Amino acid sequence: MAVSLKDVAALAGVSAKTVSNVVNHRPHVTARTRAAVEEAMAELGYRPNLQARGLRSGRTGLLMLAIPDLTAPYFAELAHLIISTAAEHGFTVLIEETGGEHEREVRALRGAATLLVDGTIISPLALTAADLEGKQGAAPIVLLGERLTGVMADHVAIDNVQAARDATHHLLRRGRRRLAVIGHQDDPHAATAQLRMRGVTEALATSSDATLLPPVAVSGYTWAEGAAAVDVYLGRDPLPDALVCFNDELAIAAMRRAYELGCRVPDDLAVVGIDGVRESEFVTPTLTTITPDKAELARSALASLARRIGRADPPPVRDVVVPHRLVVRESTAAPPSRDPGATISGRRRGR
Repeated sequence: MAVSLKDVAALAGVSAKTVSNVVNHRPHVTARTRAAVEEAMAELGYRPNLQARGLRSGRTGLLMLAIPDLTAPYFAELAHLIISTAAEHGFTVLIEETGGEHEREVRALRGAATLLVDGTIISPLALTAADLEGKQGAAPIVLLGERLTGVMADHVAIDNVQAARDATHHLLRRGRRRLAVIGHQDDPHAATAQLRMRGVTEALATSSDATLLPPVAVSGYTWAEGAAAVDVYLGRDPLPDALVCFNDELAIAAMRRAYELGCRVPDDLAVVGIDGVRESEFVTPTLTTITPDKAELARSALASLARRIGRADPPPVRDVVVPHRLVVRESTAAPPSRDPGATISGRRRGR
């Protein structure tokens, strides 16, 4: 026989109403009472009927977070912040890994509706505006990162153009003049790549003597893609003297591969990333990176959901731009004074 609310109340020595308050994360329950109820629930194996609770209250206390890759440092950090911030407000977060694939992103939204979640936060790479038509009626959706034109959903992101512009200007100020990017994608729908490339080219347009070397396209923002791009760039002439990497994963892999090929960072090659992941502080050399305020991103995403959950008359759609800052470290130190024709692994540098 299923364990009931009254069974838990009897074992904990409290009223059924108190057990209900604990289950529904309501305030005004002392820590001691809450602990007694939770201990009784665990001992009896009590599991609240979330669907029944949702039908009665219109809320389940569940949120869905759908992100492309749980192994990516940026998304792992972001998921941690969203989960911990949601918990402060009494929400439990369910996580769906989509791989950035269209079918899996659509399935995540469909599954969110089936699970009766109160709202969904999704970082889409393949969704289209058509996929989201009619989805906002059941539960609100907040988009992270990628902006989908014509979608009636709140959007939270950094200014990708300005972030790449800031990274590029920093390299120019350090005297770098032959720049290359890692993170360019040929797909015109790869919004983040397109916006960050735009920021790089806009910054380079302010310099009369800096050039952007022909870009190497990547299929994703992974360690392997970063290393493979360096293989191509260091096999060309002229060699780059700086890399703008569109995330830190690409940047860290690029630095490692450059080291293996006898190219010194930052003496021969300066490297800057975007994302500000913790690993950037602990590699050698430490990585200069554009660091978004990820805690603010998590707070803004949850605040956007909160202002819509349970509202019959939802507020206007809004775009939230989260601030970022340039964190300067060892990977972009000014190059030492030397003969312009000095070699890297036996190859003369381009002039």
